[in-house]
Amino acid sequence: MSEYTATVYWQRLGAAFTDNKYSRAHEWRFDGGTVVPGSSAPSVVRAPLSDPTAVDPEEAFVASLSSCHMLFFLSFAAKQGFVVDSYEDRAVGVLAKNEAGKMAMTVVTLRPKVVFSGRAPTAEQLDELHHRSHEECFIASSVKTDVRCEPVA
Repeated sequence: MSEYTATVYWQRLGAAFTDNKYSRAHEWRFDGGTVVPGSSAPSVVRAPLSDPTAVDPEEAFVASLSSCHMLFFLSFAAKQGFVVDSYEDRAVGVLAKNEAGKMAMTVVTLRPKVVFSGRAPTAEQLDELHHRSHEECFIASSVKTDVRCEPVA
């Protein structure tokens, strides 16, 4: 068992607060010292009460699924002797009402484009690498969201 921590820090900074007109900008602080500006999504709370330049939880959710998939993919490709030169995934998450009528990330579609040098996997091997990566991804295994992978050639 392993534990992972993140500190989320927000300050009121003098806003009245009870009028609901306070900034949603905050920080995500990680154990290695990285600080990431966070905010609500501007589509949920309009600027200037949100910070469009910061990462919102919905984007972070999509990125964590994509990142987890990629890390497993790179490991499995290396173990099979495939050399990956680059991996780019323009993942998309859909926020919509779920079966219970609540807003939720209902679908996340990963669209990884992988460039290999030397011997490249066959289409079947590439599909298997992505399938295995999805099956082993800790984050994908932790959510109810329909996570799809549509590799880009």
